Amino acid sequence: MPLDLGQIVNGAFSTLGRHWKQLFGIGGAVYGGALAVIAAATAIAYSATSDHLHRVVDLPSGASARSEDVAPLIIAFGSVWLVAMVLFITGTAMMQATAPAVLQDAVLGRRSTFGVIWRRAWARVPAVIGTVILTSLIAMVPMLLAIAAFVALMVSAVASDSGAVTAVVVSVGILGFLVLGPVAVWLWVKFSLAPSVVVFERQRPVAALRRSAQLVRGAWWRIFGISALAFVMAAVASYIIQLPFTFLGMFTSAVGASDLGSDPTPAAVVLAMGGYLTAVLIGQLIGQLISATFPPLVIGLLYVDRRIRNENLGAALAEAAAAPPQQGR
Repeated sequence: MPLDLGQIVNGAFSTLGRHWKQLFGIGGAVYGGALAVIAAATAIAYSATSDHLHRVVDLPSGASARSEDVAPLIIAFGSVWLVAMVLFITGTAMMQATAPAVLQDAVLGRRSTFGVIWRRAWARVPAVIGTVILTSLIAMVPMLLAIAAFVALMVSAVASDSGAVTAVVVSVGILGFLVLGPVAVWLWVKFSLAPSVVVFERQRPVAALRRSAQLVRGAWWRIFGISALAFVMAAVASYIIQLPFTFLGMFTSAVGASDLGSDPTPAAVVLAMGGYLTAVLIGQLIGQLISATFPPLVIGLLYVDRRIRNENLGAALAEAAAAPPQQGR
């Protein structure tokens, strides 16, 4: 039978409770591993550029940093940022594949293991990354066009040196964002079921986007409202979880800062802030696990609901529940 709002939210909580080992285990492995790699990359970048960093930080008042010192810092820490972005995208795609992979067993009442879910989700990560990138590009096109047009108009307004023209340009820019912003949201919701399609139906990115648009048709507002509610609930829970870790970090940093001299070195400052950074990272990791698991579970259940309503998926689920599980899928 079709799922209402309460059943979808309760189903997400129920799945989270029954399969938390798989969801949080994979999330912890993915994001914890990413943090470890980023920390190692940061340490390597710092050790390779520490002399340049000290010269930039210890500049006399009024002096400018030399390009010979700034360029290595930009390259080193820019590389760290690039590594972090790749790991974040991969980790997010892994969690967006994990939630539907868990739901495949949850909706059938089957037990699942960490290894089975990991293999099933990891096999679909490249396709999920493709859907995420394509969705982001498609949704961002209206905003990028608005930004380009706004910049061009601002250049013209500055060239004309007219206050009235500038005011008109600013008004047009604000109106453009108000018009095109909802278009971007509409496109995102239209393709929001694509990651679930990739896992459940093993579709490729472009086919998954088409399939998502087909399933969302006629239910855009419902999917938008329930998805937005899921993201808000996850954000609130993540914030509440991070608060005590932030306060703990502030306390430890205050204790560490009391031991600093009047002219501390960058290394001493980093060491004194180590407790704060550690506590904040732990809190953010736990909060990220909530943010990365609950909304995809809700969106996965919305996918199931749309197929129940449009394609009589309930009968197919009942038949599949009686069949032996296929662990390789």
